Amino acid sequence: MSRKVGLSANASQFTLEGEPFRVLGGSVHYFRVPRAYWRDRLMKMKACGINTLTTYVPWSLHQPERGVFNFYTQLDLVAYINLAAELGLWVILRPGPYISSELDLGGLPSWLLRDGSMRLRTTHPGFTQAVNTFFDKLIPRVVPLQFKKGGPIIAVQVENEYGSFAKDESYMLFIKEALQSKGISELLLTSDYHNTLKSGGVDGAIRSLKLQKLNQMELQDLNAIQPNSPTMVMDYWTGWYDVWGDLHHVLPPEDMMSTVREILRRGMSVNLYMFHGGSSFGFMSGARADPSYKALIPSYDYDAPLSEAGEYTPKYHLLRDLLSLYNSSFPDMPALHYRESYEPAIMYQHLSLWDALSFTEGPFKSPKPVSMENLPVNNRNGQSYGYTLYEATITSGGLLKSGDNVRDRALVFVDRSYIGLFKRNESLQGRRTLSLLVENCGRVHQGRDLDKQHKGLVGDILLNNTPLRDFTMYSLDMKPSFIDSLYQAPWRSLPDTPSFPGFFMGRLFAYGYPSDTFVKLPGWEKGVVFINGLNLGRYWSIGPQQALYLPGPFLNSGINQVIVFEEQEGDYKIHFEDTPDLGMTADIQ
Repeated sequence: MSRKVGLSANASQFTLEGEPFRVLGGSVHYFRVPRAYWRDRLMKMKACGINTLTTYVPWSLHQPERGVFNFYTQLDLVAYINLAAELGLWVILRPGPYISSELDLGGLPSWLLRDGSMRLRTTHPGFTQAVNTFFDKLIPRVVPLQFKKGGPIIAVQVENEYGSFAKDESYMLFIKEALQSKGISELLLTSDYHNTLKSGGVDGAIRSLKLQKLNQMELQDLNAIQPNSPTMVMDYWTGWYDVWGDLHHVLPPEDMMSTVREILRRGMSVNLYMFHGGSSFGFMSGARADPSYKALIPSYDYDAPLSEAGEYTPKYHLLRDLLSLYNSSFPDMPALHYRESYEPAIMYQHLSLWDALSFTEGPFKSPKPVSMENLPVNNRNGQSYGYTLYEATITSGGLLKSGDNVRDRALVFVDRSYIGLFKRNESLQGRRTLSLLVENCGRVHQGRDLDKQHKGLVGDILLNNTPLRDFTMYSLDMKPSFIDSLYQAPWRSLPDTPSFPGFFMGRLFAYGYPSDTFVKLPGWEKGVVFINGLNLGRYWSIGPQQALYLPGPFLNSGINQVIVFEEQEGDYKIHFEDTPDLGMTADIQ
């Protein structure tokens, strides 16, 4: 095939190098799949009849600090795109800078919020400068991978669902020109809900839809704005995400199939979001704001055709049958990985939170509480994730009030004894230390309040209506360097009544070649699991998710260190089972 024209949208059908072409796409995010499994997941997608891989690019992970860029190992985007090409998949790249994707702050780095006047997703100079700096590092890496240069990238999406935000009319043009000026020359797309198509588009980019149910009105909306163009459903949602304290959402296979069948019958192009969801490891999950704040779970299974652990589902088999009508030759379906139940890890050592504080960066002192983002940590980039401990001296008891200044959840201690999640305590005498352990449960990933996503204490805490002053603050972002440093801490043999919050250590033995497994924590309340220093994600007894996916490649043959940070109560034993448990299900309405 010559490589002169690329993907074009000049008629009712896409053409690729002049030949009719239909995008049969699937989203798989490299940052949500262990690198050792990239090939497995993409081969399974190829074997289903998908011809195009789509992926977002998470700015927050690639640039964790202003001066630090990471395009290596798990975040080696170039290797991922080259792998897609090797397997015969085309690529649609979605570099943002805002991607939503159910990530903390929609994939924007939290250090942007250190600018007190910041207006995210606008042409505010502090934002455009940061975007240009990031794109200067990102775009040159992908320019050689474009179709016309012999690579697999056939299209690039400009921003994401900007129509539902639309605070700055010149912003989309700025992003489009930033991409093109740095060397992007393939077809450009935008992607929006049908009712925000107009405000989300930009001249010179094809508009596309996001939807879960196909209705005539949505197609007419698109056709009215963009006649005589191919129709593309850029995000057909194969399922949905889950939040803590709710049920596990599923879309029945027959509902998915009837919609996809109809999209194809009409000659439209489609991308399945997600084809394989994977996992939001560590603290990368976002949160939703409406109708009330709810944090997302670490599983990003999404009820997609390929499950979180890469298993085939009924949706996969039905989809493969349907796509065989549109694709002549399919590779065989790859064999599944073995999954294993391991012996439980018995927790044999304990470290109280208070004894771990000397291993944090800090402490920092300030008359007023300082939000996580504004703490002078991480080379003055602030704290992105995790917990912050705020301590102040009080001289009387009384009523403690937080207003709306705790983001998002605080355990309250007096002289380091737990008294509750903000409750009245009348009986204090003398000077006491009041401690608030505040957790960032996840910044909202979409909506109009992105600028207001500061975490920690974002204002005054009142005791008897008087603001507390003179805080000492400890940043507990629980990065790998912190977890690794704890080996020097004063761990003790597990006492009969260990103190909480605390860290618990145990061992998992894996013989031979380690297999995938699922971490279950019956009897534990809420916390975080670390395997060999790697943050697997949060657990919380309220569910729905009751097991964390632990991929075999994260384990060593032999001894594996398991550390659990538990806020309130634990069972001293961690189970490893061979089946997932995403909780009780509810059909998506």
